[in-house]
Amino acid sequence: MQKTFHAVAEDRPGPIWRQQFHAVWPAVRDWYLKDGLAPRPTPAEARATLQRHMPEIVEIYDHLCRLAGDDEVAHRALSGVNPPRVIAGCSQTAWLGAGGPALLRNYDFETDFTTGIIEMTRWFGRGVIAMREAFWGCLDGINEDGLAVSLTFGGRKAHGPGIAMPMVLRYVLETCRSTPEAMAKILAIPVPMAQNVTILDRSGDVATVFTGSDRAPAATTRLLCTNHQEQVAWPEMAATSRSLEREAHLGQLIESAGMTLPRLAAALFKPPLYRVNEAQGFATVYSAIYRPGEGAVDYVWPGRSWPQSFARFSEGSYTHRYTAHPLSLAAS
Repeated sequence: MQKTFHAVAEDRPGPIWRQQFHAVWPAVRDWYLKDGLAPRPTPAEARATLQRHMPEIVEIYDHLCRLAGDDEVAHRALSGVNPPRVIAGCSQTAWLGAGGPALLRNYDFETDFTTGIIEMTRWFGRGVIAMREAFWGCLDGINEDGLAVSLTFGGRKAHGPGIAMPMVLRYVLETCRSTPEAMAKILAIPVPMAQNVTILDRSGDVATVFTGSDRAPAATTRLLCTNHQEQVAWPEMAATSRSLEREAHLGQLIESAGMTLPRLAAALFKPPLYRVNEAQGFATVYSAIYRPGEGAVDYVWPGRSWPQSFARFSEGSYTHRYTAHPLSLAAS
């Protein structure tokens, strides 16, 4: 089981984005239409929803629709409005000790359905480095003002109308400079499913926001989260994903005497945080360590680190082979 990651720099979506979109759109179209077209918004409804909640980036949406071509289904999908449900794992925590502030995360999902695209952009002059999702959203990222965000699935069954959280996170990185700004915008935007978002800025101000279509959003000062919210709402999912166990383990790590940022980063590759299930094509697809004060991030895998920053962004590719025993790999 393996995954190839690509790092690309394109200030505004153009030829690179268009080529990547058309390469994956046939497969994504099948997924997008798995429940039929009726649950999905019309292009007009989709654009109106973005205009209502995220007006600053509607011009980018219109530009992407032009790049995608004359395909109304693609325009619906590109909006991120009322998408099909997606359930992922993931663990994340803020670190405020020596070497911090830092935001660390493991992204657990099916390798074949992760974009693997690390991108640096400047849509409106502000640099953003992010792991792309949903064509122009992101799973996690950082901007030049020193704001970092990351999401996990929130562990609730409910699914309703709203804008996919990867789109919301991209919007936040494009328009916010601080944790309070980002928190306010996330709390105000409806999302279709339960998501947890950890926010950290260069000052060390941290918040974890719990959202969902069946609940009022809530902002907390928690440093960490896994795949449940204040309480477990979906016991079967929590048990299968070991959400409580991972949360408790992260809590013990960040509170333990003598803990350092390098030691915490190394723990991302150990159970119960690190997971590989080759039979299901599921793994800790990548880990990331965002350092807002430095405008930098390390995307990491067992045996490999790929540092990126606004001062030095390196384009290229890396193919990672997944193993259930990552610590046996030699560094490369």
